[in-house]
Amino acid sequence: MKFINKVQLTIFTPAYNRAHTIGRTYKSLCSQKCKDFVWLIVDDGSTDNTAELVKDWMSKDNGFEIQYIYKENGGMHTAHNVAYRNIHTELNTCIDSDDALSENAVEKIINKWNQVKSRGYAGIIALDANMNTGKVIGKGFPKDMTETTLSGYYASGGSGDKKLIYRTDIINSVPEYPVFDNEKYLALAYKYKLIDQKYKLAVLNEVVCDVEYQEDGNSHIMYKQYMKCPKSFAFWRKICMQYPDSNKRLLVDCVHYVADSIIAKNKHYIKESPCKVLTFFLSPMGFLFYLYIRSKLDSIMKVGD
Repeated sequence: MKFINKVQLTIFTPAYNRAHTIGRTYKSLCSQKCKDFVWLIVDDGSTDNTAELVKDWMSKDNGFEIQYIYKENGGMHTAHNVAYRNIHTELNTCIDSDDALSENAVEKIINKWNQVKSRGYAGIIALDANMNTGKVIGKGFPKDMTETTLSGYYASGGSGDKKLIYRTDIINSVPEYPVFDNEKYLALAYKYKLIDQKYKLAVLNEVVCDVEYQEDGNSHIMYKQYMKCPKSFAFWRKICMQYPDSNKRLLVDCVHYVADSIIAKNKHYIKESPCKVLTFFLSPMGFLFYLYIRSKLDSIMKVGD
């Protein structure tokens, strides 16, 4: 792989109509003492003035290179696909268009990577913090934890979003996020789950990103996403069933798979399941969960009215 002028890190930002927030992302990059990175913005079909903002920033001497790619709107996972096809640095990480890098985050990441890069890791896992409170999102890492997989961290009691910095060759060694017709959401954890089967991540027990969850973000519209993107959810649950973190998690994923398949009107879901017998016996529970999703969505719609 050819690296850009020995720059080690690409920070990529998928953006969809976030002109009102991406400015603070830009400011946080400008404030980094270490400018050993490229900023790649993948505009996922924005209709606001995101393009004009980025064009203005690109005309300035920022101390780092800015790259901009516009694409037709297809959802976060399609923006990630485009980003990974266009990254040529050793490392990459995603900073959302409503987030900001913490102070000296680039320096922390690069210093950590230079310490561990010879040990065969897929990359680094670090902490996110709430930009309004300064508190770590979810749980931190145990003091004695030096390496982990992402799924292993959560399976052992971890919680909350974490910042993932991957080797570009590793993230591209697993398949792209699949795209289903008329569906614009797929769990980004798909790639991470596959990588977990072969590699571990080095632990950086420091905050490198400050986050703020937007009301129009995916975390606030998940029940709607269940109904809009059932094939994508069913696909993700099949992956989880193939690589279960625990017996309990396997049961949960199977129930979700059944519900997603019902929403997708897939009559062949048992035949297509990686756990056919389990799927058969859990189908009644999956149907009940499907009814629960419908009731939650109805409640949300009533509140919206």
